[in-house]
Amino acid sequence: MRHINENDIDAIALGSTVLGTGGGGDPYIGKLLAKEAIKKNGNVTLIAPNELADDALVLPIAAFGAPMILVEKLFSGKEFLEAFKMMESYLGKKIDAVMPAEAGGLNGVIPFSIAAEHQIPLVDADGMGRAFPRLEMTTFTLHNIPVSPITQADEKGNKNVYHTINNTWGETLVGATTIQMGGSCAIGCYPMTGKQVKQASVHGIVSYAQKLGSTIINAKNERKNPLEALIKEADAIQLFSGKISNVSIKTEGRWNKGICEITGIEKDHGSMMSLEFQNEFLIAKKDNKPVAITPDLIVLIDAENAHPITAETIQYGTRVIVIGMKADAQWRTPEGIVLGGPQKFGYEEKFVPIEILNKID
Repeated sequence: MRHINENDIDAIALGSTVLGTGGGGDPYIGKLLAKEAIKKNGNVTLIAPNELADDALVLPIAAFGAPMILVEKLFSGKEFLEAFKMMESYLGKKIDAVMPAEAGGLNGVIPFSIAAEHQIPLVDADGMGRAFPRLEMTTFTLHNIPVSPITQADEKGNKNVYHTINNTWGETLVGATTIQMGGSCAIGCYPMTGKQVKQASVHGIVSYAQKLGSTIINAKNERKNPLEALIKEADAIQLFSGKISNVSIKTEGRWNKGICEITGIEKDHGSMMSLEFQNEFLIAKKDNKPVAITPDLIVLIDAENAHPITAETIQYGTRVIVIGMKADAQWRTPEGIVLGGPQKFGYEEKFVPIEILNKID
């Protein structure tokens, strides 16, 4: 157990954006909401999953929709409070703690505002250890925890509660109404017990995000190389160095889909890299050969400031570094690869661990 203050949110947001692998949404609005709630209500208590009572009621809270839309259609914060309140009302129980549904970007910090407002703990865990584009793509699904009931709220006051026959139908139905809501909304999902959180979540992810963000910030303050510091801390692999030479992106349903092309510089001069994404970067190819494949993490870093770049903010001409990181062990199981691997997104390539693709011991 420890306390998270306003200043901690900056590092957590930055590290969450690294773990977002291009998705999860820009954390800026989430940071403002979290900081304001902490300033108003006091620090947030961060607890480890093992500190939960087995019968505690825990609710993951998340923004849901296309990250490109979130750049212009801003959240007020009331949507998330409403999704929380709806779940308590529907279940007829007090929620004891909240947690991120995913560690990525905006969704890595949004739950802090709920925890501060209701003065309840935030669990140091999530359901992905990264960001994924679909609601059923969680370690909770791997442990047969239902996504339902799901509460949904938008900025206009529209509200829904769903009970779906499986977690994939949760994505289908909530995704359909999210489009009608303008492409984004707030949801509460996967309500579960403390015992289930202990068994099914990715432990320590909030602390890990804070450590990654602090590594970048501290390296800059100490006039050290922040990229080298991040790669060391994350046990990451540098995959490519270059300049953005082309990007095509479109909003399809509630997803940003596209491809980013990078022309190599320095030691990668004469080579090309392509990053294919659906909200998150899913496959990285150097000279048409895969060097990183989902569910392993692919992170695009601005070479000038060592900040991670989300897919919807890619700009032509930016000097970038692409790094790869190992996914949580749960995603590297046969069941995890089926749920979050390349075939799930229609790719012909099979999953090969990043260290094998790049011949790293």
